[in-house]
Amino acid sequence: VFPSLAQAQASVTNEVYQELGQPSIFLFCPTEYCSSLCSPSPSQSCYLRTLGQELLPGIGVIWTGPKVVSQELSAALLEEVEGVLQRRPVIWDNLYANDYDCRRVFLGPYTGRAPGLMPGIRGLLLNPNCELQANFIPIHTLGSWFQSELRSCAHPDRAGMETAAALGDSRGPQAGSYSPQEALELALLDWVAEINQQALEPGR
Repeated sequence: VFPSLAQAQASVTNEVYQELGQPSIFLFCPTEYCSSLCSPSPSQSCYLRTLGQELLPGIGVIWTGPKVVSQELSAALLEEVEGVLQRRPVIWDNLYANDYDCRRVFLGPYTGRAPGLMPGIRGLLLNPNCELQANFIPIHTLGSWFQSELRSCAHPDRAGMETAAALGDSRGPQAGSYSPQEALELALLDWVAEINQQALEPGR
């Protein structure tokens, strides 16, 4: 019925999106969801170009970066992806994912993401460790990164400024800068406090 996989996916996705009343958050994960899966590159992928043209503009498209598990994310890559998809991508960040190898647990700080990425993305989802308790540092340091990104926005709107103020923390990294090491130390302090508080609860 359809001349290509991309057109088939876009047609079905658009129909579901419209049937649901075009919700404000509706995400589509493409078959080519990272650079290593694109042929020959994101900007030259006929598949991604078709999706960019055919998907309704309110539909968010998920992207994981250069690879399925990306050690780094750059503004240049996000610009390339935005150009071909005709929308800013929603980052599905697999930095901490360990479902592919549960012998590994990732406890380091959120890192490898270039400063100033927020204007180039529509949203960010963090795929965590399978072990719930192991995600305190990943989520905590992601929060520190997010605060830093809010502060460093060159021209934040009023809502953005209010959000940044609400999230402000005198113990956090200085305005406009994100230090993974500082974020890690702050997360460890809060994690130890959380562990000590739980230890005092009845039945612990």
